[in-house]
Amino acid sequence: MIDPHAPAPPGTPPPWRAPARIPVRQATGRFLVLAGVFVCAACGLVYELELVALASYLIGDSVTQASVVLSVMVFAMGIGSLVAKRLRRHAAAAFGAVEATLALVGGGSAMALYAVFAWTGDWGGLCADGPRWLLVAFSLAIGLLIGAEIPLLMELIQRIRRQDAGGAVADLFAADYVGALVGGLAFPFLLLPFLGQLTGALLTGAVNVVAGGVLVLGLFRRDLTCRARRLLLVANLVVLGLLAGAAAHVDDFERAARQAVYGGEVRVAVHTGVQEVVLTGDADGRPLHLFLNGRLRISGHDERRYHQALVRPAMKGPHARVLILGGGDGMAAREVLRHPGVRRVDVVELDAELLWLADRDPALSTLNGRVYDDPRVRVTTADAFRWLREAPTATYDVVISDLPDPGGTASSKLYSQEFYGLASRALDDGGRLAVHAGQAAARPRAFWTVDTTIRAAGLRTSPYSASGVPDAGHESASDWGFVLAAPEFPPPVRPDWPAPTPRITGLPASTLMHPRY
Repeated sequence: MIDPHAPAPPGTPPPWRAPARIPVRQATGRFLVLAGVFVCAACGLVYELELVALASYLIGDSVTQASVVLSVMVFAMGIGSLVAKRLRRHAAAAFGAVEATLALVGGGSAMALYAVFAWTGDWGGLCADGPRWLLVAFSLAIGLLIGAEIPLLMELIQRIRRQDAGGAVADLFAADYVGALVGGLAFPFLLLPFLGQLTGALLTGAVNVVAGGVLVLGLFRRDLTCRARRLLLVANLVVLGLLAGAAAHVDDFERAARQAVYGGEVRVAVHTGVQEVVLTGDADGRPLHLFLNGRLRISGHDERRYHQALVRPAMKGPHARVLILGGGDGMAAREVLRHPGVRRVDVVELDAELLWLADRDPALSTLNGRVYDDPRVRVTTADAFRWLREAPTATYDVVISDLPDPGGTASSKLYSQEFYGLASRALDDGGRLAVHAGQAAARPRAFWTVDTTIRAAGLRTSPYSASGVPDAGHESASDWGFVLAAPEFPPPVRPDWPAPTPRITGLPASTLMHPRY
């Protein structure tokens, strides 16, 4: 049996591997190094999750962004570990420098990524992909620095007390994995809801630089020259000062970035538990715009045309009982209530705060006709897919799916064959399903995949498109695609809402296990 504290194999170690002169007992020194591993691992995972979350919000398609961040970061960690082999001679100084750099890069990554998105996102050309390239750059840099930590920490812990390599690796990786667990849980449950992405990243960087500085300057200070101690102390103080200064101005930065993205008329900006909701303009002559996660969802210039195109074709026929999936802004419900004979409208919306704004914000509630004051409208805060699984069958004459464009991971299940199967089950005999199917001209493949998927669920479809009026600052009108469906016969659609051409055939249906968008 191998003694975990057995001396290293025979051989003369190089001079720089002499036992470290630490100011505490060996057992205490090893514990402090493992505590440093724990803290650094927690910080590293927070940086990783923060990049994934922010990229998903700014760029979209969380699966792609998570894949890019994870694959690039893991690759860079391997390169960083190889590079760190050459730094073992000066392990203490190198580790201190790595932690200071990692704290600055990781802590400031969210702010830098948001700044590039806000101020260069509308430049076009290569600048339009600036956030994507910066995401790769940060993933690469953070991965390199995280990868360099373990070899240097291995060297430091062996300098305290030599033990077999297997035992040292087991101790280090145990502390590393437990730290990763804590960081992974702290990000969604503590940092994100209470501090937000920017402040949370900056605080993580501050914890990182303090942990690295205390470990090196406190425990291994005798391994450093006077010049190295001074340089490392100054570097840590500078990094800590930069992070603290950024944290002090984070609110001003967010306001300026929002103005760059949304214009100077930002009136409401809230981070709900589901998304970021921004309202610009008002009801006094300036068109109201509603942005969800940085994307224009409602434009006061042409939202009426959109919702009329979505709702009116489906209301031809029995329409006493109507179900609206999404549509928490209330605009679809407004159009439904314009038709006589409507007795009940059920709205299923995931974001409770969006519902609150649609009911209480003066401009938004004026635009939706104060539909939530109508006793026929009943609101449920729930995920549409889960709600449909428990909904009674043959309940509604009309089901309207007013959901974000297909393509993002979160919305893919709401455009799946399973989802449309559940929606058709909720339809009564002769009922109709109306679906917002994304941009018909700009993304024809996604649009026709929606049509194929609805038909795969056993419904007959009538695809059609409509366009809005050109908005201020845009050269072309909005591009909307819809699909009207019914169980037995393709429902009719007005001639002025034609089907997009050309039709793309042979597309496979999108399912939960194989999304096609």
